Amino acid sequence: MPVPQPRLAVSLLMLLALATLWGGSYTFIKIGVTTIPPITLIAARTILAGSLLFVVLRLRGLSLPTDRRNTRRFLIQAALNAVLPFTLIAWAEQHVDAGLAVILNALTPVFAFLINAIVTRHEAVTGLKLFGVALGIGGICLVVGPAALTGVGTDVVAQLAIVLAAVAYGGAVTFGRTFRDLDPMMPAAGSLIWGGAILLPVSLVIDQPWTLAPAPSSIAALVALSVFSTALAFVLYFTLLQRLGSVGTTAQAYLRVPIGVGIGVLLLGETPSPNALLGLVFVVASVIAMTMPQRRQGA
Repeated sequence: MPVPQPRLAVSLLMLLALATLWGGSYTFIKIGVTTIPPITLIAARTILAGSLLFVVLRLRGLSLPTDRRNTRRFLIQAALNAVLPFTLIAWAEQHVDAGLAVILNALTPVFAFLINAIVTRHEAVTGLKLFGVALGIGGICLVVGPAALTGVGTDVVAQLAIVLAAVAYGGAVTFGRTFRDLDPMMPAAGSLIWGGAILLPVSLVIDQPWTLAPAPSSIAALVALSVFSTALAFVLYFTLLQRLGSVGTTAQAYLRVPIGVGIGVLLLGETPSPNALLGLVFVVASVIAMTMPQRRQGA
């Protein structure tokens, strides 16, 4: 008997929640890096989030696998989904607005789609998904608008760092499919714990965090970033990988553009795009196109 598909409505609600959590992370990072150096901020983020998930796993009676195969998988996922992109974005947000960071990082689904189409070919490259990619890019252009793109070209290195983070996320969502044999909380916890283990010694050597005096706002942003935009978001992320696949899951990057820009407007006073509502229509249509379950032949 064919296995029934997960309810699309539930998956879309989870996708919206993930987009909101990750959309808000750019504002949290922007506030955090005002008084906490990027490497230390991200080291603390991964350690706090990973520790929280580890405790929840233990309360559920589950143990994190420590064999060589799973440890290697956790390390790869930690590099692709935490160490590289988190640090690159945190460093870049010292030089660019949170809204522009959200926009540039929304290229993630494009890179995930290209990795799938050119390298892994683990999901069908359908015309509907191609249409979804085009709609998403069009929606981003409408949400951003010409005025919001005036900053592109200044701080080019910072902007390229965010694009490189999107490449890493594209690889992470593709590699993340290898964790289908584990409870979704396990790769989330394992990758974050190993990410913290990688970043902690770097933070101790470079930033000497015991000499820092972070502002209360930065500490609050770090806690919110760790608990909501990392621990909870990673559990949703790995659950959605099992329900929607890699390309469908990365479609949340299109949704988090208007969400992230909106949060930046409310909390940081950044200027909104006049075309945001029309762009949002394109973005939602893109998500629906990229997550629509395929019809089976002969069904």
